[in-house]
Amino acid sequence: MPYAEVNDTRLHIRQAGTGPVALFIHGFPLDSTMWIEQLAYLSDIRRCIAPDLRGFGRSAPVTGAPLTMEQHAEDCAAVLDLVSAEKADIIGLSMGGYAAMAFADMFPDRVRSLALIDTRAGADSDEAKAGRDAMAVRVIDEGRSAIAVAMESGLLGPDASISARARVRSMVEGCLYETIVGALGGMRDRADRSEVLRRVTVPAAVVVGEMDEVTPPEEAAAMADALPDASLTVIPGSGHLSPIESPAAVNEALRSLIDRTEATPDAVQG
Repeated sequence: MPYAEVNDTRLHIRQAGTGPVALFIHGFPLDSTMWIEQLAYLSDIRRCIAPDLRGFGRSAPVTGAPLTMEQHAEDCAAVLDLVSAEKADIIGLSMGGYAAMAFADMFPDRVRSLALIDTRAGADSDEAKAGRDAMAVRVIDEGRSAIAVAMESGLLGPDASISARARVRSMVEGCLYETIVGALGGMRDRADRSEVLRRVTVPAAVVVGEMDEVTPPEEAAAMADALPDASLTVIPGSGHLSPIESPAAVNEALRSLIDRTEATPDAVQG
């Protein structure tokens, strides 16, 4: 199932492994290739599914309206329906974390466990909203390469490898302009889901890079405190894209979460 027709669009879907489903939701302006190491590592215990979100990667192009977190959550639920998965381990980074929290809000009974990586629960401040709008204008005026350079330095830690930098540059420069603008609008307008965390009773993990300046460790700690059953992992030296910069550490945190989940009665059903 490399492609799937869901909710009036066509999504490209990357898969690996067998067993209970784990759903990986990528960040902005990235795609499912950011999860390659995680899919390979967890494929012995999970059927890992990583869609290119609506408009991203190899999924169908989008036009017009903002790409909302609710739409991404509905698309992810439809993907789970296609593979007959009643529940899944939901894993999201940055914008993917916003979508994961929207999923937990809208489909709480379908979440087996929740991993939030380099993300935040709160809505954008007025300043942050203005920054999203300014970036949308800048990408049209100056092109993707300009924001790729800015994002590479802003998203990665100072010691990120040249391979990590290359991967980020490829994903950013491969993202369609319409998708970038639509995603910025969706992130700008997203709801505050801080209270949603308090209602998540399944095992959870919060992972953050020590050098993450976009969603810093203190915000991650507050999220972990809000979740009733959560671990917190701070990854030394890593920036905002810890699955790319420090895949082994993220893999270990996810494996630990799955181990905790499987120790919970009936957790792996569905």
